[in-house]
Parts: sequence; structure tokens; C-alpha cells
Amino acid sequence: MLPGSLCLVPLLLVLGVGSGGGSGDGGDSRRRRLLAAKVNKHKPWIETSYHGVITENNDTVILDPPLVALDKDAPVPFAGEICAFKIHGQELPFEAVVLNKTSGEGRLRAKSPIDCELQKEYSFIIQAYDCGAGPREAAWKKSHKAVVHIQVKDVNEFAPTFKEPAYKAIVTEGKIYDSILQVEAIDEDCSPQYSQICNYEIVTTDVPFAIDRNGNIRNTEKLSYDKQHQYEILVTAYDCGQKPAAQDTLVQVDVKPVCKPGWQDWTKRIEYQPGSGSMALFPSIHLETCDGAVSSLQVTAELQTNYIGKGCDRETYSEKSLQKLCGASSGIIDLLPSPSAATNWTAGLLVDSSEMIFKFDGRQGAKIPDGIVPKNLTDQFTITMWMKHGPSPGVRAEKETILCNSDKTEMNRHHYALYVHNCRLVFLLRKDFDQADTFRPAEFHWKLDQICDKEWHYYVINVEFPVVTLYMDGATYEPYLVTNDWPIHPSHIAMQLTVGACWQGGEVAKPRFAQFFHGSLASLTIRPGKMESQKVISCLQACKEGLDINSLESLGQGIKYHFNPSQSVLVMEGDEIGNINQALQKVSYINSRQFPTAGVRRLRLSSKVQCFGEDVCISIPDVDAYVMVLQASEPQITLQGTERFWRPAAQFESARGVTLFPDIKIVSTFAKMEASGDTRTTGSAPKSAVLEEMLHNLDFCDILVLGGDLDPRQECLELNHSELHQRHLDATNSTAGYSIYGVGSMSRYEQVLHHLRYRNWHPTSFETRKFRIKCSELNGRYTSNEFNLEVSVLHEVRVSNKEHVNHLIVQPPFLQSVHHPESRSSIQRSSVVPSIATVVIIISVCMLVFVVAMGVYRVRIAHQHFIQENEATREAEMDWDDSALTITVNPMEKHEGPGHGEDETEGEEEEEEAEEGLSSSSSGSDDSEEEEEEGMGRVRHGQSGTRQAQLEWDDSTLPY
Repeated sequence: MLPGSLCLVPLLLVLGVGSGGGSGDGGDSRRRRLLAAKVNKHKPWIETSYHGVITENNDTVILDPPLVALDKDAPVPFAGEICAFKIHGQELPFEAVVLNKTSGEGRLRAKSPIDCELQKEYSFIIQAYDCGAGPREAAWKKSHKAVVHIQVKDVNEFAPTFKEPAYKAIVTEGKIYDSILQVEAIDEDCSPQYSQICNYEIVTTDVPFAIDRNGNIRNTEKLSYDKQHQYEILVTAYDCGQKPAAQDTLVQVDVKPVCKPGWQDWTKRIEYQPGSGSMALFPSIHLETCDGAVSSLQVTAELQTNYIGKGCDRETYSEKSLQKLCGASSGIIDLLPSPSAATNWTAGLLVDSSEMIFKFDGRQGAKIPDGIVPKNLTDQFTITMWMKHGPSPGVRAEKETILCNSDKTEMNRHHYALYVHNCRLVFLLRKDFDQADTFRPAEFHWKLDQICDKEWHYYVINVEFPVVTLYMDGATYEPYLVTNDWPIHPSHIAMQLTVGACWQGGEVAKPRFAQFFHGSLASLTIRPGKMESQKVISCLQACKEGLDINSLESLGQGIKYHFNPSQSVLVMEGDEIGNINQALQKVSYINSRQFPTAGVRRLRLSSKVQCFGEDVCISIPDVDAYVMVLQASEPQITLQGTERFWRPAAQFESARGVTLFPDIKIVSTFAKMEASGDTRTTGSAPKSAVLEEMLHNLDFCDILVLGGDLDPRQECLELNHSELHQRHLDATNSTAGYSIYGVGSMSRYEQVLHHLRYRNWHPTSFETRKFRIKCSELNGRYTSNEFNLEVSVLHEVRVSNKEHVNHLIVQPPFLQSVHHPESRSSIQRSSVVPSIATVVIIISVCMLVFVVAMGVYRVRIAHQHFIQENEATREAEMDWDDSALTITVNPMEKHEGPGHGEDETEGEEEEEEAEEGLSSSSSGSDDSEEEEEEGMGRVRHGQSGTRQAQLEWDDSTLPY
């Protein structure tokens, strides 16, 4: 405290006392005010303005300059001190506190958390107050008003968010865009640093897009609709504090194709289920013209099947069967048959067994044996074939012989030949010399592109000399060149018919083949003496698959259409695009085969457009699709019937013989997958195979003789031709067996097999004959099981009553049980003709009484046992089993003669003769197909006259 101040206090006290001494309390008050006025003379002082910063979610405000109040009354207590800072304003979240009264230092702080997002700045008035004159003095002096500006400092507490959850844009293929679309993100922070988006980024990798800092997306390369129809990319955003977006946004970019004229809404792969009939190929197809002015349209649909079989899916029956199906005349001679024992001249050729296609590589030829084709073909005959041929190698091509009939030795004359030369088909026919020794037509030439196009074509040459006509794929072609030649003078030189080359038997050092053929041949036939009709020719080359139109009546008006002969090409024309669309939607594929060839059939749709007088017309690209023919269910052909039976010898000798297969059945099944009903364990229905019966045709059944060929001097197989003809089947017979062929139903083949008979004029010379049947569909593509049949002769048992006594006494070897192996299928009854001297009978008379009694007892017991068992197991047919046959004879019996077998057809009865009051019937023949085995050691005797084949004892004359 200053010295002057210390002197002033007593003075004030004196003055106060003196002036207020007489006035009491009022005087004291005045004195205090006077004293205060003398002491607190100055107001506090603060700055006129302050600028402060506060970080949100914090309570400290940093002011510039600091909050300090000064008072000139200092160091006077109270008057020179700062007691408070007061803020003027309503609901301000700040307060000012005094940190040091003496120094006047203060602090500004927040009363509650400050949120920048609610308010970024605050402005208010602040004043400083001193402490007055004393502790109880309320007359504080205040400073002038100072303005405080406070800015709230932001914290990066919010992540960017996109305005849209997803964005979508459509672009046209083939273009580069500067900006396809713009994405935008926002940030709820208050400051520019944290509320602004500084960067965008594409999260999805390997996409042809980029994005800039403003969110503009562009493509970095040209987009293709064919490559990808749609792109989906994820985009994120960053604020300037590098905080990423809380959730990425999805951007979908659809690529729109450039409007290209063409066919729309068609399927490249079309599956065809066998047996489904006609199936639409383009049920939803339509043409997009891109607003092009089209005046007319021509559409060509082409089914490409040249790599299927012989140009398309055709029946794969044998050539003879196909000829019969199409109604061709009989007498056809197949020059390229399947290799077999009877047709072995094709055994050395290259062959595709599935289609019986023979391939010639220019080094092979086949000789047709003599007698297969008549030497004189007359003036009328027909040659047919399938041929696939390409251009001949070399500059000067040689003749390529298909069929040639030339001299076998000495000379080299060609009597008739069919060959290819420089892509021309030539037929040579040299007539024999007669009275008219003049030039005659000899060579007929056809020039066709199809001869060397490496595709399959069907050729028919009808000869009605001197006119020769060529049919190719059903179309008629006349020869463009006919040359004449002299007739051939007669000679005694034999001729050689060959296929694939020509035989050169003379004028060379060593006979050999020449003029080899390069290509493929199938179904090469010749029919002497007859010509084929156009109808038969069309049938033989007809395809079983092709294009079709569903409901021709519903085609739009003004639509013209045209099929080629094989229905593999369809041409449609029209003026209205809508009508063309509807017509194409009715185009279908059909395959009439029950078992079509599985695989791909290519399909092409080409278009030609005409516009309304415009220089430039739209171009429509071709449609390339394919039909996938699925695999048909393969049939399992099963032959069922009696596999073994016995017949009396008389039946084999009879005029009708023995029917071999009276009860044979032909059944065909296929496996069908069906879902079972139990889905509790697996969740999905498991599939199981179920056999279902199906009906289809057969094309041959072969009956083979096993164990050696038939001896035509004593045995044969017979079948009435009427049984075949009325069922449109044919057959060939040989010592090796019987072959029935022709396309017919399984029931037809069953009926024919039921009538096949076997005869043998000397049945005693054999015991067993074995046969085997095997049937086929589609020329061996599907075959049956091998059904084996064993037929045996049922021989008679002939027993003589004479001299039976010696058997009972001496026990000769033939009295023992005769055992036959079970593998033997026939029952052979050996004739028992014993011989004994009369003197032995006299000596053994004492033994006879006992033996007779025992014999009668055994006969009685066996008879009763047989009757009981026969009643319990009554069967329609019974088999003899003599594996343990024991023959016991009664010495008191005498058989006058053997029993005679009873034939089923003639109904002969067995004759019995009794001598000396005791006789028994002999074993008779049974007319049933099989006899049931009864067991070892049983005595069997037969009584004829029943069709149930039940054997009984005849004890009508047997004394007990």
C-alpha cells in the first residue's frame, strides 16, 4: 500500500466521524458512500472485442486476447479487484469465471457440450465487475461492454453418405462416354474440411469404368452387348479428412445394343426328343429392321444333315427290306451285302458296319461270284446305289469304276460298266452281236455337280434299251452325250463282274484289277428284267427327317413357300414382315424314325431384303442354330418260350413234323426313369428304372442249327410260304438253318415262328437236335437274346415176357439201374430182349413162387404211390427222367409185342395183349411237349389216349 493511502485513511475516518457524529445511522450511510466514492474511483477495463475458438464436445474456449480485466483502483482492496465477468444474452451455453481477482484474469468456458453441426459461431457481450468498496458493498463498478466472437471447431465424426442407395444408367454399345452418370455423397460435419467430399473411388475391380473427384463415371473402353449385357459396380466416397463412406453405393449400367437389323428371340440349341413328332424351331422369332423401309423379304431355312448316315436320317434296314417296304419288284440282287459265309466277296472291303457303307481307297475291288447275276441282263434292268464322291486326284483323272462286267481271260472287253470320269457319270452297255450289225448306243454321259461334291446322293439308272434314264435324289436327268459303238461279237470267254474296280483279264502279263474307285458306296443293287417306277425311287431315297410347317392353313396371306424334294430346304417369301414372322414361327423339325440317329443337325436361316428404291438396303445376318436329336430309349428284345421238349419218333416222321416254337413270345422293353414318392430323406425324389413294354418292328430272325448242319437226306426245316406271304415276309432255307426277313411287327414274326416245323425221316438215328433263334431290328442295330431250343426223340420201351425168370436168378448187368447224365435232353428207352434156356426155368421153379409174390407186392406198392403223387402234381406236360430207371419184370408175364406210340394228329390207340392170365401195358408215347421228372427209382408205364400226358398203370388184368 502506498504511503499516501495510509495517511488518507485516518483522515477519512476523522472526517467521517466529525461530519456524522450527530446524525446517527443516516450519517453512517452517507459517510460510507462518501468513503466509497473516494476509494472506488475507477471502472474495470477490458478489451473491446475477443475472438475465441472452442472444439466441439469440449468446454474450454481459447480467447484472443486472453480474458483479463484491469482496474486503476488497484491495489486498493475490493475497489482494485475483479470479482466477476458477466455475459449478456439468453440461453448462451457459455459462462465466464474469474481465476484471479487481483490480476483480473478470467476464463470463458462452455456450460454444456458444444455441437458444431447445431451452431458454428456464437457472439455475445461480456463485462467485467470489480469488487466495490468493501466486502459488503454492492456498488460494483462494471467495465464497458466487450464483444466476444466464438467459432466452434469441427471434429470429423460423420462419414460420407450417398444421396441414393443405387444408381442406374443405360448406355449404347460401341461408344465412349465422357460421363455416363454422376454419383453424389454428403457429409454431416459442419466444417468445410470434414463436410466436403474430396474423392470418389470404384471398389469393383476389373471393370471398364473410371470415376473422377466429382463423382462422374465414364467407360474406359467400348462396351459390347454380346460380351456383357449389364455391369454392376460399387462406388465409395471420401471426405477431406479421408474418412470413407459408411456404405458403398451400387451403380448398374445396362448396355443397350446398337440397333442392328436381324432376327431376334431365337435359341441356338434346340433339343428334339425321339417320338415327339413335329417340333417348332423358332416359336418366338421376329425380325428387327431398325425402322428400315423393307418392301419384300425372302427367307431360306436349310437343315444340314449331310454328315448323318447317307445324307440324312434314313431307315437302316437291309436293302432287300427297304425294297420290299417301298413296294419294289422282286428279284433284286445286292452286290454289296453284309459279309457272311454266303456273301463273302465283301469281306475284304473297308466297311462302316453301322450303315453298311463300303469305302474304296483306290486299291480295292471285289469279284462277284459266278451265278449271282445273270449273264444276260435283257433290254430292261435297273441299277441303284448310294454314292459319295469327290474330285479325282491329278490333272488328268482316270476312270473310276463302280461296276464292271468284263472278260475274265484272254481279252479285255467291257460288256457293261458304270464309272466316274472327270466328274461325269458314264454308263457303258455293249450289246451282243445279232443279225443287225450296226452302230448302237453304247455310252451314256451325265455331267452333274453333285457327282464330285463329296455328299451322299442316290442314283438310279433305268435301262430300257436304247433309252437309259438317270434318277438322282428323285430328279430325272437325261444324258447330255450318247455315243454309239459296234456290238460285241459272241465268244466263249467267261465274264467277271466286279465292284470298285474293273477286272483286266487279257492283254496284260498278269490279270489284275484296274481303274479303281475312290469314294464310298452303299446299297449297290441290280435288278435284271425290270425297271423301277418313280414312286419306288422316291421312296427308296426319302429322308425320315426334315423341315415341316405346322398348320399350313394358318399361314399369313401373301406368303409363298417351297420345299426341296428331301424337305431339307424351305424358301418363304412375303411383303409383310409380320406375316413372315408368323410363318417362320410355324416352321418345325420332324423325324419319323422310331429310333433316329442321335446327334447334331445344323440349321441355317438366311435372308434377302428388298427396299423401296433406296440405294442402300439393310443387311440381315444369317442365323446359325442346331437341332440336337437326343438318344432314343434302346429296346431290349427278349425271346421267351419252351427251351426243351421230347416228342415221339412218329411225330418226327409224320408229314407235318414237329412244331419247334409253338409258344414263343417276342417282347421288347425299355428302361424308363421314374421318381419314387419318398422324399423325406434326400429332399428330392430319387429316380428308379422301370421297365415298360414297347412295340416296334423286326427285320429278321435267324434260326440256326447247332451241332452240325442238317442232313438233307433225312431231315429238314419247313415253313409254308403262305404263312410268309400273307405277313409280307420272306425267308431263305439252307442246311445251316432258316432265315426269316422283312420289316414286320413282332407279332407277325411270332406267328410265323409258331409254324416252323422240323422233320426227320430217321428219328432213331439221333437223340437230340439243338436250335438257336436270334432276332434283329434295324439291320442288327438292336438284337435279341439268343434263345436256345433242345428237341429230343422219345423212344419206346419194349419188354419181352419170355425168359424173365433168368433175370431174377442170375441178376444180369442190364437189370441194374441205368443212369444217364442230366445234360442229356432226350430219354432213351433201351429195348430189353433177354434170352434164357428152358432148362433154367425148370430148375428155378421153386424160386418163382417167392419172386412172383415179391414182384406183385412191389408192383402194388409202386402203383399206389404213383397214383397219389400223380393226383397231387397233375401237370399238362411231363418229362421222363430215366437217370435212375430200374426195370423190374414179372417172370409170370409174357409180352407178345411192343406197345405202339400214339401220334397226336392221327389218334392211334395202343394195343394190349395178355397171355397166361397176367399182362401189363407197355410204355406208350406221349403227345405232350414236355414230361415232368418224377425222380430216381420210380417205375413208369404209360397208358395212351389222354392229352394231359399222365402215365398210369393198367392193372385191369393184374391179380393181387
